[in-house]
Amino acid sequence: MRPRPPHAGTNTFRRRYGASPLHLLLVLASFALAGYAGVRLLDGDTVGVALWFVGAALLHDLVLLPLYSVTDRAAQALFGPTPDAGGPAPRVSVNHIRVPGFVSAVLLLVWWPLIFRQVDHFTASTALPADVFLARWLLITAALFATSAAVLLLRMWRGTRENRRTARTQTRAGRATD
Repeated sequence: MRPRPPHAGTNTFRRRYGASPLHLLLVLASFALAGYAGVRLLDGDTVGVALWFVGAALLHDLVLLPLYSVTDRAAQALFGPTPDAGGPAPRVSVNHIRVPGFVSAVLLLVWWPLIFRQVDHFTASTALPADVFLARWLLITAALFATSAAVLLLRMWRGTRENRRTARTQTRAGRATD
């Protein structure tokens, strides 16, 4: 009988489950936490919570998904045709629109009552001004897009510099062979 390697049990588990035992433990813990949160959430207004979940799913599937799919297609078309006719090439530059747009949309989703001044009691409860959130959200959005544009320009500049360097090297190698 051959001796078993020290990690044979873990390898067998990983092969059957598809991930490490730690992954399974974390998934089970997250399910337990979600179950606890669901029980606590449904303890009060069960019908209201269920209605909110159904409404959120319908809003996402029927309105938001088509909206951001069309927006993403338009952004991909904006950056020009694919370099080869064999299939769509990945356009890394589209991610420089996707990421700040996503972060800005999440901020809007989280803070929309304050951004659109839908909370009248905010100032009375906190003694903080409620009229600055729209301007701040717009500034954060502008900063996100400006940073993303700067990173894109830097990547493009580095790429063109490397392309020029490669072209010079190839030209010198071609002269050396002549």
